This record gives sequence, structure tokens and C-alpha cells, in this order.
Amino acid sequence: MDIQVPYGKEEAVRVSLPDENVVGVFHPNKVTQQNESAILLHAMENPIGSKSFSKFLSDAQDVLFIVNDGTRPTPTAKVLDIIYDQIKNANINFIIATGVHRAPTDDEFRFIFGKYYDILKDRIHVHDSKRDEDMIHIGTSKNGTEMYVNRRGMDAHKIVIIGSVEPHYFGGYTGGRKSFLPGIASRKTIAQNHRHALKLQAQALALEGNPVHEDMIDALKTIEDKEIFSIQTVLDGERRLYGVTSGHIHESFYAAIDKAQEVFCVPIPEKADIVVSVAPYPMDIDLYQSQKALDNGKLALKQDGILIMVSKCRTGIGEPGFFELLSSCDSPQKALETIQQGYKLGYHKAAKMAEIGTWAQMWGVTDLDDKDMNAIFIKPFHELQQALDQALKEKGKHAKVLFLMDGSITVPMIK
Repeated sequence: MDIQVPYGKEEAVRVSLPDENVVGVFHPNKVTQQNESAILLHAMENPIGSKSFSKFLSDAQDVLFIVNDGTRPTPTAKVLDIIYDQIKNANINFIIATGVHRAPTDDEFRFIFGKYYDILKDRIHVHDSKRDEDMIHIGTSKNGTEMYVNRRGMDAHKIVIIGSVEPHYFGGYTGGRKSFLPGIASRKTIAQNHRHALKLQAQALALEGNPVHEDMIDALKTIEDKEIFSIQTVLDGERRLYGVTSGHIHESFYAAIDKAQEVFCVPIPEKADIVVSVAPYPMDIDLYQSQKALDNGKLALKQDGILIMVSKCRTGIGEPGFFELLSSCDSPQKALETIQQGYKLGYHKAAKMAEIGTWAQMWGVTDLDDKDMNAIFIKPFHELQQALDQALKEKGKHAKVLFLMDGSITVPMIK
């Protein structure tokens, strides 16, 4: 069997395996292709639990748009195609919800805003979680998180949130409330929130009882008197719009979850000895983001199996905290013990990776230096075929191999 595996923005690598070894090649579920403009218009004309978008804008003194950065496939530019004529003469500003990520590059700005970037660039602000002078305290969550967010979000008369809903490995799902916290929250707030990712309740698809999700909800409770219009999108496996909801920040988010499950909860017949989990563009921006492919891939892997992450890691390691922790320890178990002694931002990534390392092998096909990969318990490769050949040699000629082609956001589920 010949298989094309995506690598980077426009690249692909071809690998060949005996048919009898392949459990399956899994993409996001096939769904009916939608007319993107039509479903966007329909959603905007039929908001959930909210006044119409035109009425929302009619008395707005100013409007702050909170939009995702380049690590998410959110089709912000397509949404702007539909609403731009309504907002172009309003007092509008945009803030990039970077969380703790770096500022976008010029290419990423153009990915986010498309043809509108040159028109809007003077109104676009990039959230910087390290700038304490930009933050304002809004309260303490029921889980004890001290919540500081960018004062632009607090000072704005009205807010529009443009997001996308996919499974998230510890937040349950991306989208909706996540644009506010961690999107425009302070670094110390995000660190406190992400510490909850170490808890069992913080996992993909889980919202009830998930302390990470609960913090996000608590943050928005502090601005219940501020009008927010939410536009939530769900993409299919071809990165086309499959579902759109709009209106109330929470109701539009929950309404999008069913569509997200139709696309991203992928049934598999059995677990495999070897799982290839791909972090596709733009989620392959760095190792920090690509780790999500490992966390979803582990759900399809047998005990003592080999999990092969495929990611270009275009800009390197990313947020350094998790790397520094893992590389300072001599085993995954030691890393877990160190994390229990004191949490720092990024340690949730280290914990998720170290946990896998206690029961399976992690291999990686990336552009990163071999020494960096070895330092964090990932066996380095630069050719996927070589990695597969070696994995089959190690696990035996009857070993089963499973491919997750969108491992960052698909959740494999045994039928």
C-alpha cells in the first residue's frame, strides 16, 4: 500500500507498507460538502440566543473583534467576507488572541485576515501575555485561578469573537469561551489555568467537571453585562466550512459541538502496534503545538507500542518551558515526579508527553535537531519510511500500523 502523508504547508511524503500491516488511514470523517457563503449567511441571519448582528452593531460605540492566531485553522477571512460591509464604517479594532504564543509573522497575518489585512492592519493589536501593564484583574475563579485579562477586552463597549470548534486534548474543545481565557489572558493566569490540565478531568471532549473549561466560563461571568456576539466555525477535513453558529457566546459554542463531533470523532476498528499521527499545517508551527498529535495518537496505540509524530515544526521548539523540564530529567517518570514538586507554564505539555513515555515509545519525523528530540525522549527521524521500516522490524512482521492524518484535532474512538 502506498500512502501520501502531509508534511508542511504544501509538501507530502510517500511511504509504502504491506497491505496486511495497515489497520487503516484515518482522516476527519467525510461529511457533506456545504456552500460556505450560504451557511455563513444563514448563521449570521439566525443567531442563537442573541439579537441580530445588525442590531448588535447599531448602537455600538466601539467593537473589539477577538480572533485566533496562526496556530489555528479558523477561517477568519471567510467570516470577514460576509460581514465586512456591515462593519467597515464602524469603530472597530481587532486583537489577536495569542494566549502565550508569539506574535504572528506577516505570512500568518495574511493567513488570518486575507485581503483585509492591508485595509485593517492599523486597527490590529497583538495580545502579549507578558505585558502586565496591559492587564486588569477581573476576579478569582472557583478553582482558585487569579484572572487577569487584556484591558482592551474590558474597555471595549462590545465584543465580537470569531473562533473555531475542534476537540482539544485538555480543554475539551477549542472555540467560544477560549478566545477570552486563555486567548487574551495574562501569562500568570494562563499558567494557573493550564496547571489544571494535569487533572484527569481535563481531557478531549470533556466539559462537565473539566477545571480548565470551568475557568474559561468563570472569566466570562465577570463581563456578563457586556454584549458579546460570537461567530463559531467548524471545518471539514478539507479545511472547508462545514458548520457555522452565531449569537450568544456559550449557546453558539455548544451548538457547534455536534458538528465538530461529526467531523473529528473518528471511529477506528482496533488499536495498533504502531500509530503515525500527523500534525498538519498550520498546527505544525512548532513542537509545542505539535504535541497535540501525540496526545490524540496515544488513544489509538497499544501498550508498549510505537507512536510516530509527523510534524515539520516550522519554527522550532516553541514555548520553552516543557522542553527545559523534559530535557533536564533522565526519564519520563522523573519528569512526572519533578512536575509534582512545582508547576510552571508548559509543564502540562511535558506531563502529557512524559505520561506517554512511561508506557510507549515516542518517535518523531521532524525538521528539528536530533539532539533536541533525544533530550525529550523522542527518537528522531527525518524520513518517515525509515521510521516505519525500523518500527516494523522492532514490533515484528505482523505488527499493525494505523495512520491519523489530522492527529492534532481528530480523536480516534474504538467502534
